[in-house]
Amino acid sequence: MRQNTTELVTSMLAGAKTPLANLITLVEEESPDVPKIMELISSHLRKAYRIGVTGPTGAGKSTLIDKLTAIIRRKGLSAGIIAVDPSSAITGGAVLGDRIRMQQHYLDDGVFIRSMATRGSYGGLSRAVSATVNLLDASGKDIILVETTGVGQTEVGITEIADTVVVVLVPGFGDSIQLMKAGLIEIADIIVVNKADCEGAENLAIELRDALSLSPSKAEPPIIMTQATNNVGVEELYQELEKRRNVLKLQC
Repeated sequence: MRQNTTELVTSMLAGAKTPLANLITLVEEESPDVPKIMELISSHLRKAYRIGVTGPTGAGKSTLIDKLTAIIRRKGLSAGIIAVDPSSAITGGAVLGDRIRMQQHYLDDGVFIRSMATRGSYGGLSRAVSATVNLLDASGKDIILVETTGVGQTEVGITEIADTVVVVLVPGFGDSIQLMKAGLIEIADIIVVNKADCEGAENLAIELRDALSLSPSKAEPPIIMTQATNNVGVEELYQELEKRRNVLKLQC
């Protein structure tokens, strides 16, 4: 292993952002140093609260994460954000540029934002995403938010990374039966009906509650109504996330 990689890890563990970014690049490039990097950070893991945010394209996930991050920072906590974008057919890189949408946080030292490509990986998540979550965890981030691409039934991959999965839905996506078939409801710890001011939002929430009442698989997840653009319901979502975090702490 190259000495400079060891130095990158040491600097990252001390809180430096540039070494963190460089280590993520090594992970994305599948450097032969990755196993050793993971070994070096292994004793610094499982301190962060890992939140997965998934749902169909256009549901407002990026806006919701932007508003949640503002609350996280007001609470004095640091945040790491991974925006998993569809891969460019030409370059293989991330193409949606979520960092542009979250630019109010871009210069905040307490927030680290990285867009990553799916690179055609099953589940909408490349192998690099899990390693990047670990790097953010080891770097000292209090909360890590992973936004996935919203590719339907393959979104179940987020359950392997996140402590809590938030499924964001909007009116017009489809009825509850379609949602069940897509597997989105089944992986949800919390369901958000965003754009709650739009026609059909209340009916969607009712359909979801009816569908959830018929599922014996696990406890019924709460349904939060939000208007992320107007910052309505986001504080309620944050409180629900914190409630679940406290439950998970008791289970450890």
